Amino acid sequence: MTHTDTGLARWAVASRPVAAPESAALLREYLFDVAGRWYELHHGRRMTAEEGERHLGEMPSDDLAPPDGAFLIARHDGEPVGCAGLRRLDARTAELRRMFLRSAKRGLGGASLLLAAAEGQARDWGVRRLVLDTRLDLVEARALYERHGFTEIPAYSHGPHSEIWYGKELD
Repeated sequence: MTHTDTGLARWAVASRPVAAPESAALLREYLFDVAGRWYELHHGRRMTAEEGERHLGEMPSDDLAPPDGAFLIARHDGEPVGCAGLRRLDARTAELRRMFLRSAKRGLGGASLLLAAAEGQARDWGVRRLVLDTRLDLVEARALYERHGFTEIPAYSHGPHSEIWYGKELD
């Protein structure tokens, strides 16, 4: 578990089962946030609840469980407010998935702490490289990854929302 004190707020990141209720709730918020932004950008409207439920069913996260996966939850003053998943692609490479922090908690250092915890988990596995894919419109996420040493790499996946790929060699 990783802890950080920042003024009155306390951050903590710990591994949790991806099937736990708090994990499922954060994954739902993640999906509704990123899919909702995609609908607004590409369709000029909000995503409906039915569309959100359909996408949730199309994007399982059960690969974020041991032995080749991990799911991390960030807490702010004890409240679960963010998540990140990892899955091992091979002996050398892991993929960062489902990185999310509630909008009300962004800008407070939690995303950096969550990313550092994910990198730590990858190192614990003996992984030497961390990769991820994201969308071009998720500029805040892209800026976070770039601030933390991720650089653009060639495409390694071809998902319907994969528009840019990043990688980072781990020490």
